[in-house]
Parts: sequence; C-alpha cells; structure tokens
Amino acid sequence: MSPYRLSPLLVVLALALGTITAPLQAEGINHKVAIHVDENDPARMNMALNNAENINAYYEQQDDTVEIEVVTYGPGLHMLRADTSPVKARIAAMSLELPSISFAACGNTKAKMSEQAGKEIDLVSEAKTVPSGVVRLIELQEDGWAYVRP
Repeated sequence: MSPYRLSPLLVVLALALGTITAPLQAEGINHKVAIHVDENDPARMNMALNNAENINAYYEQQDDTVEIEVVTYGPGLHMLRADTSPVKARIAAMSLELPSISFAACGNTKAKMSEQAGKEIDLVSEAKTVPSGVVRLIELQEDGWAYVRP
C-alpha cells in the first residue's frame, strides 16, 4: 500500500468539510486588521497606509469586506497630530475613500505630549482617542483582529 493513498473516510470527511465551508465563502468574509504605528518615521507611516490600501484592495477583489484600524502610540502619535503629521492629507483622503478605516490615538501618549508642549495638542479630525494604544491593540487581538506592524 502506498503511504500517499487517502483512506475513503478521509476523502468523505474532506468533501463534507468543503460543503460546509463553501456557503461561508460564497457570502464573503469580514476581515479585521489592526495596524500598529509606534515610530515617528514618515516612511513607516506611509508603509502602514500602503498596507491598509493594499489590504482593502485585495479583499474587495475577493468580494470580502475588511475593517482596518491604525493604532498609534509613543512617537507614532505624530502620525495623527494635526501640527506634526507628515501624512495628514493622505489620512484625510483615505478616510473618504475607505469608510472601513479608522485611526486610534493613544490617550496616554497624547497627555504626555500635551504636558511636554505646555498646551493641549490637537489631533487630525479622523483620529479617535483611546485610553491606551497598547491596550487597544490587545483588545483588538482578543476580539480576533489580525495584527500588522509594518
């Protein structure tokens, strides 16, 4: 007997699983992706935005949907600062083009940067503040979101 021969039971099981998952695939799947930015580096910020656009385009071609959340903290918060973001125009455009993308700013980092600046810092209008960027990433992963760090 060949070691590569499948037993009839395995063939039946494989066919049964295929018929169970086929309806799920036909309806489309909703994917959820968290993208992590923690560096004040325009190249890294643009790579994160490129990843978001590429992920969205891929799943659109598959007739799937995708939710994308870009989570920033530490020096990466500059991505969402109204006064220092090198990508704020791109964020504004992407928010209009991709309604399923959102941007989360770490409240801890924002408070620290405001303290250092001696005034409240403003974020781009597309950003929402979360209490902690690190905790937000943990929560998203616990809820089944895929994690990407460009």
